Amino acid sequence: MLAWLIFVAEEGICILALNCHSKKTTCQFTNLTTPGGGGTHPLPLPPHISPPRKQSRGLRGCSAHFGFWFWKLFIAIAIANGCRFQKFPVFFVLHFSSLSITILLCSFLLSPLPTAAFASSGVRVEGLESRPRNLYPEILRDEAVARLRQLGEVSDADGYLERTFLSPASVKAGNLIRQWMEEAGLRTWIDYMGNVHGRVEGRNESAEALLIGSHLDTVVDAGIFDGSLGIISALAALKVLNSNGKLQAVRRPIEVIAFSDEEGVRFQSTFLGSAAVAGILPASALLISDKSGVTVEDVLKDSSLDITEENLLKVKYEPRSVWGYVEVHIEQGPVLEHTGFPLAVVKGIAGQTRLKVTVRGSQGHAGTVPMSMRQDPMPAAAEGIVLLESLCKCPEDFLSYDGHCKSISLKSLSSSLVCTVGEITTWPSASNVIPGQVTFTIDLRTIDDMGREAVIYEFSNRMHQICDQRSVSCTIERKHDANAVLCDTELSMRLKSAAYSAVTRLTGEIQDEVPVLMSGAGHDAMAMSHLTKVGMLFVRCRGGVSHSPEENVLDEDVWISGLAVLSFIETQL
Repeated sequence: MLAWLIFVAEEGICILALNCHSKKTTCQFTNLTTPGGGGTHPLPLPPHISPPRKQSRGLRGCSAHFGFWFWKLFIAIAIANGCRFQKFPVFFVLHFSSLSITILLCSFLLSPLPTAAFASSGVRVEGLESRPRNLYPEILRDEAVARLRQLGEVSDADGYLERTFLSPASVKAGNLIRQWMEEAGLRTWIDYMGNVHGRVEGRNESAEALLIGSHLDTVVDAGIFDGSLGIISALAALKVLNSNGKLQAVRRPIEVIAFSDEEGVRFQSTFLGSAAVAGILPASALLISDKSGVTVEDVLKDSSLDITEENLLKVKYEPRSVWGYVEVHIEQGPVLEHTGFPLAVVKGIAGQTRLKVTVRGSQGHAGTVPMSMRQDPMPAAAEGIVLLESLCKCPEDFLSYDGHCKSISLKSLSSSLVCTVGEITTWPSASNVIPGQVTFTIDLRTIDDMGREAVIYEFSNRMHQICDQRSVSCTIERKHDANAVLCDTELSMRLKSAAYSAVTRLTGEIQDEVPVLMSGAGHDAMAMSHLTKVGMLFVRCRGGVSHSPEENVLDEDVWISGLAVLSFIETQL
């Protein structure tokens, strides 16, 4: 007869194997632990238990303490019953009667459990008492998903989601987020740029603060996760700490910020909220107007925010008061879904340049001007667009290491360069008129700032050559520039560890390496990098679709993102 006696420690499984024969009983004991323990494994591990890895300190403590409260009793009973000991390389084999087994099992069942024994003995086992008792699905998944959907209903438009800078829907969403911040135990306020803040001081209110944030505004016809996920996952994590009575135990202030504007839809100027906090928003930005002629200053005052140049400076944080900035955001791309991993650490954010190219020719009748006599800007624009595609697909075919391109790593440039022509307009835009003017926009992004400049330089030269050959003229205007941002190595390593921990804890399986990705999209972290070190986590989204009502994140991935933030914040305890 083979009997197994199993007890579960906090970080492992111990299995007592009793191999009972007719008159004499051979008793084998082996200790299976997860993730530690490297000995023999007479039983297959249960499905939810990962394969063994290096034994943790907590399990070494468990095994050692087991010797005090169980093995002494085991050996004493064995000796009392005249057992014979045979020592083998891995385990002891004991021969004793069936009565001894009965006594042993009764003694075992009446003995205190390991956790209670540790508590009574005062032995501190690292990771045992501090480990979360569950994965908090009610807060990190159910409530978080419900709140994301609730925010998705707060819109300025009927039938689709739209929240622009300080619109009625944005103000309503900000008030809702502020309410949730207070429910998480945070002190709240709204600054002069409409950013919503929630803060806990922790044990040392004079320490440098950890800032966690994202944006509450959206594009037109948006999805519900872009921006909002980063805010909600942070609030969910802090609510868990508050419910456990640990929120005030953090060793530095932690502040969640819901930025009022990142998308730049209304005023065509991105990062109004985070740029103000970082101290890089010029006072002239208050005079930018929307299509209706309403200025940023007008909108702020209509929202009862007394914005002035002096008050704008009050929004700015001092660098010495901030420890770092962390942002959780949907990937907005297909890589994570392709790799099958729910989270990724962001290595950096691509720099961006927006160009406006205007090609001018001679407007004329579509039926009376011979092809050989035309000065048509449309073919020149089309040729330039095809040139741009070739240049961005294979920059190494166009760029060299001499002159402007001297210090460029073409390999780095080729792997991260993307170019988009997103808008084309003609004048007078009639089917029977040779256009007099064609305008198109270029969005150019790469992690390599030097490479970006080289591509712009090369495109500009070749575009002018095309126009000269076709007897038309062109101008190229730079409408927006933002340098690439590299995320902080220390923060990224901590976020990577938190992501690994979250996925492993939730799946119960040893995971592959957490992916490291570049971000082609701009984020508030770009502006915040002027204030402090930054780190980012990406969350998988279905099909890589974003800026669309089809944008979607699995409930479990919302859960994992909140658990990752919680794991990261727990390093601040």
